[in-house]
Amino acid sequence: MKISDKKLISLIKNGGVGILPTDTLYGLVGLTSNKKTVARIYRLKKRTPLKPCIILISSISDLKNFSVKINPKDKKLLTKIWPGKVSIVLPCSSKKFFYLHRGTKSLAFRLPKKKILIQILKKTGPLLAPSANWEGFLPAKNITEAKKYFGDKIDFYVNGGKLKSKPSTIVLLNNGKIKVLRPGAFKIKNPA
Repeated sequence: MKISDKKLISLIKNGGVGILPTDTLYGLVGLTSNKKTVARIYRLKKRTPLKPCIILISSISDLKNFSVKINPKDKKLLTKIWPGKVSIVLPCSSKKFFYLHRGTKSLAFRLPKKKILIQILKKTGPLLAPSANWEGFLPAKNITEAKKYFGDKIDFYVNGGKLKSKPSTIVLLNNGKIKVLRPGAFKIKNPA
């Protein structure tokens, strides 16, 4: 069944959870602003409760929604590497977002390059988007594999064909310097 963009956005805004192709892998996505949706994603993914998930955003300005402040050096660096297949870990100590940062006082954000994904994010707001698999298992490369994990326990599947990308590179920014936490699809030229 093909789902219209309008129906997809409505499902997400109403707390729905489903599978969406990202610029790297299939993601198990839902609204970051909905605590019940976030809790459901953790249950479906069988994810360790203390591990935050990657959040997809539509622009750097979305960071302010999470009380994230960026110094000028880091902002300059962000504008060079985003949009792209790189997730940036940034400080977020606000108790309001404990349900997202899980006590780590940091969150990982990605600004994807995929235009259709950006259009969806602009209409829904930031999405929690861990890879579409149970924790410790291989990420789904297609909808058939995703259905083996989640079956009819989720609200929608958006088919983007076979995705062959590595997961996003995860980096920590610190005053204009980059530390790679997880190598992935984005090659860092000068890790500091």
